[in-house]
Amino acid sequence: MSTYSDSEDTAEERASRQVFDGGEVERESDAASVLHAESLALGYPDTEEPVVECDRIDVPEGEITALVGPNGSGKSTLLKALSNHLEPEAGSVVLDGRAIQEYGDKELARELGLLSQENDSPGSITVEDLAYHGRYPHRGFFDSVTDEDREAVERAIDLAGVEEIRDEEVGNLSGGQKQLAWIAMVLAQDTDVLLLDEPTTFLDLHHQLRVMEVVRTLNEEEGVTVAVVLHDIAQAARFADYLVALDEGEPYDWGPPREVVTEQLLADVFEVDAAVTYTPDPEIVPKRSL
Repeated sequence: MSTYSDSEDTAEERASRQVFDGGEVERESDAASVLHAESLALGYPDTEEPVVECDRIDVPEGEITALVGPNGSGKSTLLKALSNHLEPEAGSVVLDGRAIQEYGDKELARELGLLSQENDSPGSITVEDLAYHGRYPHRGFFDSVTDEDREAVERAIDLAGVEEIRDEEVGNLSGGQKQLAWIAMVLAQDTDVLLLDEPTTFLDLHHQLRVMEVVRTLNEEEGVTVAVVLHDIAQAARFADYLVALDEGEPYDWGPPREVVTEQLLADVFEVDAAVTYTPDPEIVPKRSL
């Protein structure tokens, strides 16, 4: 089991260091952390012990970081804390050098977008209208829609691939279509940091790849920093620059996919005997459960 070093080094150095059984392992990271958490303990009113505990979690600026782990490992709980939707029992979350609690709601929504698993909207709203809701942080209550708003919504609808259903009511959509509609909304928010909680849920393979390609496009062409929870570890290894592997609420490993996604990780964390090769994309062949 690993924890993050709690030294006085810079953010860049802390983002590239781990501790395994008392021995330090250096990991190179070219980016400072735009979002990080320190000395974190997360729980809920009905839990006696913290659900997540970690010394340090980093989301490097301009990179894609995937959170992976089995069900119940704390991935979504961690993302809630990073987005200020769950107040830590201990520790802090820092965005661009400021404690995340210091941001006002609209100010935070201009900096950080979140696609959660707990989405709810009136069934009568159209996909296009839902996308326009993503523009609320950029307008006053009585402000009319601007050309900038329209451009952001059109771009989001195009990226999410929902042009054909833009006039459909959300309540009439399939689970996969609803997911894409919500993705369009968070893309319209047009933030520099994007947090996604299992964005490929309910989607077929084609649309899963479409969503992850959109994430990669936003990252590569516009420098959007992304933290994404994914169940498919091979998909995470293919699209992410860094992986945080969680096991029973604690970080097991952190770093580039080639260093994190190993046969040992799959055995220890996922309880699966599997072969792992890179050709150069990762190939994971499960053999048996452990």
